[in-house]
Amino acid sequence: MSTTAGVASRAPALPSLRAASARRSSRRASALRFRVSALGRGADDRVSPAREADLAVPTEPPASSPPGPARRPPLLLERFAPPLAALAASLAVSLAPCPAPASAITANNLLFLEAWRAVDKAYVDKTFNGVSWFKYREDTVKKTPMDSTEETYAAIRAMLAKLDDPFTRFLEPEKYAQLSESTMSANITGVGVEMAYGDDADATSAVSRVALDVVRSASAARDAPIVVVAPTPGGPADVAGVRPRDVIVAVDGVPVAGLSLYEVADALRGPENSKVRVDLTRDEGLGERKTVAIEVTRKKYALVPVQSALCAPGTKESGGAKRAVEYVRLTTFNQLSGAKVKAAIDEGVRGGADAFVLDLRNNSGGLFPGALEIAEAFMNKVTIVSIADSNGVRDVFEAGTAATAPASAPLTVLVNEGTASASEVLAGALRDNGRAKVVGTTTFGKGLIQTVVPLADGSAVSVTVAKYQTPSGADINKVGIAPDAPAPKIAAEEPGGEERELPATPEGFCDALAKDPDLADKLFA
Repeated sequence: MSTTAGVASRAPALPSLRAASARRSSRRASALRFRVSALGRGADDRVSPAREADLAVPTEPPASSPPGPARRPPLLLERFAPPLAALAASLAVSLAPCPAPASAITANNLLFLEAWRAVDKAYVDKTFNGVSWFKYREDTVKKTPMDSTEETYAAIRAMLAKLDDPFTRFLEPEKYAQLSESTMSANITGVGVEMAYGDDADATSAVSRVALDVVRSASAARDAPIVVVAPTPGGPADVAGVRPRDVIVAVDGVPVAGLSLYEVADALRGPENSKVRVDLTRDEGLGERKTVAIEVTRKKYALVPVQSALCAPGTKESGGAKRAVEYVRLTTFNQLSGAKVKAAIDEGVRGGADAFVLDLRNNSGGLFPGALEIAEAFMNKVTIVSIADSNGVRDVFEAGTAATAPASAPLTVLVNEGTASASEVLAGALRDNGRAKVVGTTTFGKGLIQTVVPLADGSAVSVTVAKYQTPSGADINKVGIAPDAPAPKIAAEEPGGEERELPATPEGFCDALAKDPDLADKLFA
């Protein structure tokens, strides 16, 4: 799950975006997607491929909160649009524990009750995994010792464990502080790799597609393989050769079997310029998996969310591309992504682009509003995504009238198995509305949403609150988005060599178009 600096005080405005609620309810909580990122210092396991700035909504602590450090604003990874951000703020404000006799309640009890209330209000499963949630609260306050901070934290962890959801979890103050700080930075120190729980078949079968399993129980998840969603493009793991769908077997010689995502992420972190050995198994095709050992040097690296270039059409004499194609490479969704993509589109339009390529390969997601902003740049007055909980569709997000890309200009979206979460939301919206052709391989399949709710002492709880559905009603979790066609290959560099994947840099992509007059036709056919 995966940038640094100060904490933003509010989300960027999305004036043309409206949330049409399918079920009006005061219980709606803002939500975010959750994933684990092994980023090292300055980043924690988060709900982001390793790299997004996050929305922080300022709130005042509840009147009944115990004394302690100033309350951190709620952190919304894969954050929703401003209307939902406001709902998250109201959620945080309303987390005052339920009243009880003053003689029976301590500051530690209040902290436990605050965590209980966060889950009670927002958790996606209102059966709470079969647990009598109110009775559990009463029994725990009466019978469980909370004489120290550690005992209180243990009680909160035990409570969350009852849900059997590996992504609803407790964040100690230091981990929440790391998460808050790192998600606002453009520079990360670590290995730069996003991970998820995979199906057991991923460790043994070359034909089984990796799927993020957040439905299995927490105990079962510990027995599942730890799978790479995508290395951060240009980050240390990417440079060292880690690939999407690699299965992590050991870190520095210590097997990861039985460890949680968060424990594996902790093992991968370390000081800048230190080295870590990662043992992986890799799909080599034909039912074979190869074991590889890769040494990764933890480095500080910058996150550049958008790169673009106008690939000019070739002349008849040069035999180059027949279209003027604006190529836009989007590596993550952060606070800058929407504006940067819109700027690239505008630049292409001014330069005479008559077609667009949006490259989402190995983009494992980020901040949800970025996906909405970019979808709006290509479409008007359509449904972008629906948010559903256990009771059905809760919110529907629709585009306004702010599209800047010409509706007549063809759009192709490049995806692969490292395309996840917000990237899948965007690809699904563009495809389901008939605006784009999706080309590549089946995407990862990350469709659950979490919100991080801060507690009075600087700790926090991450709570699963909902899931995404594409405009057609498809649930992408553990399924992904199947492409309309495979991505075209480019010619081998040497005679007799193998064909190559489409380059993932503006310069390389434009060069490939210039050399192959038919490539543009293959992309937009």
